[in-house]
Parts: sequence; C-alpha cells; structure tokens
Amino acid sequence: MALQGSLTDLALPDVIQLVSVSGKTGVFTLSSDGVEGKIFLRDGQITDAYVGDLRGEDAVYEMAIWQRGQFIFTPHVESDRQTISKPNTSLMMEAARRLDEWRVLQRKIPSLDLIPYFTPRDPGRDQVTLSPQEWMVITKVDGERSIKALEKASGLSAFDVCKVLYGLVTSGLIGLREARERPPQGVPAGPSATTLLALTENIRKIAEEIAGPGGAKSVEKQYRLARTEVERGKGMEAIQMMVDHLARAISLIQGGAEAGEFLRRVTPLFQK
Repeated sequence: MALQGSLTDLALPDVIQLVSVSGKTGVFTLSSDGVEGKIFLRDGQITDAYVGDLRGEDAVYEMAIWQRGQFIFTPHVESDRQTISKPNTSLMMEAARRLDEWRVLQRKIPSLDLIPYFTPRDPGRDQVTLSPQEWMVITKVDGERSIKALEKASGLSAFDVCKVLYGLVTSGLIGLREARERPPQGVPAGPSATTLLALTENIRKIAEEIAGPGGAKSVEKQYRLARTEVERGKGMEAIQMMVDHLARAISLIQGGAEAGEFLRRVTPLFQK
C-alpha cells in the first residue's frame, strides 16, 4: 500500500525517517511547483535520488527544503544506480540543517519567482570582493531572470542561489521585485564597471597562475586591454574577448590542456 501526503504537513526528513526505520524498499516521488523528483530506498537505506539536473546527495538536499507539495511512497521499486552511500542519519541531519537555513533565507527571499536586479549605488560603495559562486550568480542577473531562471542559468541548486542572493540583498547590491512590478527607475542592466573591473582582476590571477612566468606579459596585456574596454562601456563583451585571447595565449605557451583548465575555471564566472 502506498504512503502519501503533503509536505506542508510533514517535512521530508520526517517522512524519510518514518519509512527507513521499517526497512522498506521503494521510491518516494515528490512534486512541488511543477517539479518532480525521486528518492530510492533499499532495505530502509537511501541509495539514489534525482531532481532536475541534480543527482545523489545534492538531489536529496534540494528536495529537503521543499515546504509545499506532495509525496507518495511506492514500495518494491528500486533504482538501477547507487549514487548515495552516506548513512540516512547523516543525510537527514544535513537535510534538516539546510531546511532550518532555508527558513532563514526566506525572510529576505520568500519566493523563487522574484526577479533580482542591481540597485543603483555610489561607485565608492560598490561590492567588488566576491566568491566564485557569487560571480556565477551575479553575472547572470539581468533584471529579467527570476530566481528559478538563475538556478538553471548558473547550474546551482535553488538553495545555493538563494544563499548567494541573501548576502547580496543584505549588502544592498541586489534588490528583488515581483514579476508584475516594473523595474525601478535608474536600475543598471548589469554589474557596474567597478564590479566588472574586479572580475577582470580575478580572471587575470587565474591566467597568471596557469600561464606561469613565461606568459606574464601576455596576461598583463590582455588585462589592460580589457580594463580599457570595460571603462568604455563594453561590459561583459570586453571580458569575453579577454578570456578568448588569454585562452589562445595559454594554449601557445603551455599547451591545450592548460588552456582548457583556464577556461574550465573562468567560464562559470561570466558565461551568460
């Protein structure tokens, strides 16, 4: 007999606990806001999970923060893959921790349908010290994408996107609006020149590390060209050109493998 219910009434960690203690084998199918995911158990232990592009532990953690939707447990259904080996206790402790953190994030980010936008700021107050994960999100903010769309564009989970946005909203760099609201007047379409110049500096550091001393002059040349173009208003186009030229220079100096490593590290920071 299938077990089913509402995530509004019972959080996922509690639902999993109910089934796992009985040592059952089967699959949880969860749905929320049009998204469906599955969590497989064998003899009470979670063995596999997936939702969207996420699989394994990350998929479990993503579904653990769902606070509305439905679940149904279908017994005697197994996955043909095992992507999770961590004990249920450890998984559910982390899932419960994320759920608690998610409730804090929701104080500033109550809906994934909200649209992030850059707030006007004085140049001297612009935030330029950002982590790689923050760059991945901030360079995809265009004032039109919702948080759900940012999740897809960045390849990050909703939890990670909201965690980044929480800090950016708290700092005043990013605002949030309803889709039906008009963008505030004077709102920049993308990161300011100051923020983009900081991004060129981050890219330069990565290029210097990979190119080595023999490529220092080439890296510096492309860095200075990019700064000039950013200051002229070329924005992300100038950064894309900088990355392309640096990749070619690194390929000539160190080889294709190193150029590929450079692109692997910098592309998520700015790719639209």
